[in-house]
Amino acid sequence: MNTPTRRRMLAAAAAASISALALAGCSAGPTEADNDSGSDEDVTLTITTFGTFGYDALYKEYMDLHPNVKIEATNIDTGGNARTDAFTKIGAGGGLSDIVAIEEGWLGAVMEVSDVFTDLRDYGIEDRKGDWLDWKYNQATDPDGRVIGYGTDVGPSGICYNGAAFEAAGLPSDRESVAELLEGDWAHYFEVGADYTAKTGKAWYDHSGFVWNSMVNQLDEGYYTADGELNVDGNAELKERFELLGAATEGGQSAAQSAWDWNGGKSFVDGTFATFVCPGWMLGVVQGQIEAGGGDASTGWDFADVFPGGATNWGGAWLSIPESSEHKKAAAELADWLTQPEQQVKQSAEAGNFPSTIKAQEKLAADATPNEFFNGAPTGAILAERAKGVVAQFKGPDDSVIQENVFGPALSSLDRGETDTAGAWEQALKLLGELVD
Repeated sequence: MNTPTRRRMLAAAAAASISALALAGCSAGPTEADNDSGSDEDVTLTITTFGTFGYDALYKEYMDLHPNVKIEATNIDTGGNARTDAFTKIGAGGGLSDIVAIEEGWLGAVMEVSDVFTDLRDYGIEDRKGDWLDWKYNQATDPDGRVIGYGTDVGPSGICYNGAAFEAAGLPSDRESVAELLEGDWAHYFEVGADYTAKTGKAWYDHSGFVWNSMVNQLDEGYYTADGELNVDGNAELKERFELLGAATEGGQSAAQSAWDWNGGKSFVDGTFATFVCPGWMLGVVQGQIEAGGGDASTGWDFADVFPGGATNWGGAWLSIPESSEHKKAAAELADWLTQPEQQVKQSAEAGNFPSTIKAQEKLAADATPNEFFNGAPTGAILAERAKGVVAQFKGPDDSVIQENVFGPALSSLDRGETDTAGAWEQALKLLGELVD
């Protein structure tokens, strides 16, 4: 795929990260020594993930099962930073791990340079095609039919809420009643939020950015049309949703938190906000933040089987193997094992995310195991219910850039009261013109 877009992306990545390239280094690239096909030869495999993947125990289990394999793992704090890391190394021509986790939001950008990654059909992934949801498998298939990723999780979403905060506002706090209370569209969610804010003087949601991402993901087409055309300026449906969120934020419903910070987790503990949009993988993030803020299971957070506007998918990832790996076959064996249904169930128990394999989803739905940290909520079973009817939206090459670097700053300005809704929309369009061509 030696396209102008590819050349532009690689040149930009290299230019923007020149000081980092010396640290990143370059691999020697694949050689004929890539014969580590399940033999007893010693091999060290590197893997880079991000966020809360829940793989640590699985790495140990795999190494116990394969004494000749040593796994050296790197976990980057956020998907956005993982994107920067990956494209810096792609721009440098090397330095990628043997296995690289790719996030849904930047899969479209990866597809512009998909020949950097190995076609996993060469390692038997087609024999497992029926394991995954159809759309999950197809997302990792490039226009030439090459499959470049083993699916890990998907992102059906429910609402995390603080039961104690709801009780303080005179709202029901058991999860069945909360699901009934919040059933409806986004306008209804904000109506309940206005009532909560009026009664308590506190915010309803943590910040506008994550709510906005959820609202966009529910559209048939988001920042891009299904055929890959930019779809922001002039998109009446998108602007209408922005104005709905803006009115709620101007009404005091946003706690104006910083994404991925939340005052070191304290804002989850001290009642700063009452609800939080929770795709499955975010449950592990919430638990980590509560614990970092000095809280525990008694802090009062719960998880309800409801989401404003209905089913949606936010996020999900794949494990990909760069062509530069010297151990592609061994890396494929590890990535294949990590994404088997049995391992996905274990990953879900550790990280709270929701599997992309059908058998793992069925297992979680049937078990309905209580999550003690979230007031005994059967989080896996709830996510299985929330996953019904979900089909991921097409993500274009700059989708994550638009979310984080176009709408992110504009909504932060709105949260902080530095602009109004109309000004925030204009700020976003201005940034779009500067950052996305």
